[in-house]
Amino acid sequence: MVYAEPMARAVVEPAVHELLDRFPRGGEHTATVSYGGDDFLLCAHLRVRRTKPGLAEVSVACWAVNRDTARYFGGSPPRAEEALLPPEGTARPDGSLTARVVEHLAARMNAHGTPKPDGDGHLTITVPTTAP
Repeated sequence: MVYAEPMARAVVEPAVHELLDRFPRGGEHTATVSYGGDDFLLCAHLRVRRTKPGLAEVSVACWAVNRDTARYFGGSPPRAEEALLPPEGTARPDGSLTARVVEHLAARMNAHGTPKPDGDGHLTITVPTTAP
C-alpha cells in the first residue's frame, strides 16, 4: 500500500513521540490516529509503554475506512464507530496494512528486533526512547 510510509511518517511516529513525551513515568498509554482524505481514512491504534530505561514497546494496529464506497453504496459516510476498534467501535485490524506501517515505523524509529504479533491484531516493536 502506497500510503503506509506517509502514514507512519506523518501521524503514527509523531503520536508515539507525543505519548512518550506526555507520559514519561511509565504505564500503558493509547491513542487512535488517522490519515487520509475524502475517499478513504486509514486509522491506527497505538499502545505505548516504557519497558526499561531508554526503551519502549510500541503496539500498532491499522485498518482502512473506505468513505467513497460507503457513499456509493450507502448514500452516506461511514459511521464514526468504523474508525474505532472494539469495544468502542466496529473496526477490525488489517494485517497487511499494519505490517507495512510497522515496517516503516520500525525503520524510522530504529527498532530493536523484528515486529511481533501480540494476539489482538497489533504488531509490537521495541524502540529507543532517546535519539540514536
